[in-house]
Amino acid sequence: MPLRHGRLSLVQTTDFFYPLVEDPYIMGKITCANVLSDLYAMGVVNCDNMLMLLGVSNKLSEKERDVVIPLIMKGFKDLAEEAGTSVTGGQTVVNPWMTIGGVASAVCTPDEIIMPDGAVAGDVLVLTKPLGTQIAVNAHQWLEKPERWAKISEVITEDQVKRGYERAMMSMARLNRNGAKLMHKYKAHGATDVTGFGLLGHAKNLASAQKEDVSFVIDLLPIIADMSAVVKASGSFLSLHQGYSAETSGGLLIAMSKENADGFCKEILELDGFPAWIIGRVEKGNRTATVCENAVVLDVPDEKITKHTELNDFSN
Repeated sequence: MPLRHGRLSLVQTTDFFYPLVEDPYIMGKITCANVLSDLYAMGVVNCDNMLMLLGVSNKLSEKERDVVIPLIMKGFKDLAEEAGTSVTGGQTVVNPWMTIGGVASAVCTPDEIIMPDGAVAGDVLVLTKPLGTQIAVNAHQWLEKPERWAKISEVITEDQVKRGYERAMMSMARLNRNGAKLMHKYKAHGATDVTGFGLLGHAKNLASAQKEDVSFVIDLLPIIADMSAVVKASGSFLSLHQGYSAETSGGLLIAMSKENADGFCKEILELDGFPAWIIGRVEKGNRTATVCENAVVLDVPDEKITKHTELNDFSN
């Protein structure tokens, strides 16, 4: 949104959702990362201010509230500080359901913003986080639901479920800020973050915004290890392989030249310690997106799982 003063624009986003993991501190981090990703998808690296939105469930006992709410707030605040910004206020209400969210605002010059409409035929599509976060959370919940667990227990062990859940939490709580920085260096042509509409839903939204007559074709699906097997065992309602499974605080989906994408993927691995993948291509078309029927499913291993201890440092 252009401002009255000079060549400045306000880039602002808000988002909220229900808690999805058991650890309130990590839930606070996930919420903050999710809110900021809308700025990062526009190439906006620096957030000037954040607000926190918190609906406190009236079903919590006073003791539960006094433990859970400060941890959520601390997680949100800590990750905001990691992102180089601060939480200056917000709104708290009593609610039948627990809801968590926030507002992120940045005042930017034109060169700080990458509009999401510049993809051209010959570009490739880069994804900066693995898919399958919602599946990993569901599988962990099913450990306590015998009927659900019976469907997947033949293809995955309890230990694998727990590791997948930890991998998902670690991914969701990780900022996309380095990706936003590298979008400028490697001349990205547009991006979106991958969240509630799933990979294909957000890819379609991004494709529809392009100036050129192009379409996106996705032929690689990087998925948290073992979650692909969970999908197959649990039934077709989890449409991960079709690109429609919801994600929370997912990666950036970025269009850029193939030459620049190689450098981007190499450098983000060095910065974040986690890979990004070229998952598709941009072709001449009618501003839509598809997942190939024969798309390759890549199991993303969890070598970095020990980094999760950093997320729990608050308890020490």
